[in-house]
Amino acid sequence: MSTETPVAVSIVVPVRNEAGNITPLITEIAAALDGLWSYEIIYVNDGSTDETAQRLAEEMAQRANLRVLRHEKSTGQSAAVRSGIRAARGAIVATLDGDGQNNPAFLPELIAAIEKGGAGVGLVAGQRVGRKDTGFKKLQSRIANKIRNAVLHDGTRDTGCGLKAVRRDVFLMMPYFDGLHRFLPALVRREGYDIAYVDVIDRPRHSGVSNYGFFDRLWIGIMDLAGVWWLIRRKKPTPVVFEVK
Repeated sequence: MSTETPVAVSIVVPVRNEAGNITPLITEIAAALDGLWSYEIIYVNDGSTDETAQRLAEEMAQRANLRVLRHEKSTGQSAAVRSGIRAARGAIVATLDGDGQNNPAFLPELIAAIEKGGAGVGLVAGQRVGRKDTGFKKLQSRIANKIRNAVLHDGTRDTGCGLKAVRRDVFLMMPYFDGLHRFLPALVRREGYDIAYVDVIDRPRHSGVSNYGFFDRLWIGIMDLAGVWWLIRRKKPTPVVFEVK
């Protein structure tokens, strides 16, 4: 018989070279969730070359609900998010970036929204207000979001926010590709689920520099957009299956 404590919610945090942000962010996650749900925190160390692994080991020694996965080499944010969700024990998974710009104080609202939405809501997406990025990066995101929405009609103002809550089984239905995390609303709708939204307040990162950009390379972003459009166009109705007795 398993002795593991049942987990309702898994928090997945992808990180690469974020040593200075590990302890402050874990402390904030715990402060936001303690007493509300049975939860676990899963950090995915995406090939860090700084002291991220050491900081995570120190935190694991103090927190029984902290799990750490490690990629031997960096394979990107989408791969890290996927690794964390595949390993998650909770039926609901919330994600946030590891740089501290996503405030964990909004996690309870995201999780409550997906619970309230029932089985028909597959994703709750955070929508940033008061972004703390540079003017150029904010302009880049606005243009990219407008193009994406015009092509995919996903009805989402901001897909780049790391704060999201998703049903684990819904996420695992979706085809995997590098850049998946930027197109979750369109892909969740493709599977027949609704999306809810929560406004979240952005803030500056605690320390360090950005490791994951919105579109790391323009041409890859364009190819991803074309690929998701093709996936949506090729989607066939999911059959209702009954076993014959």
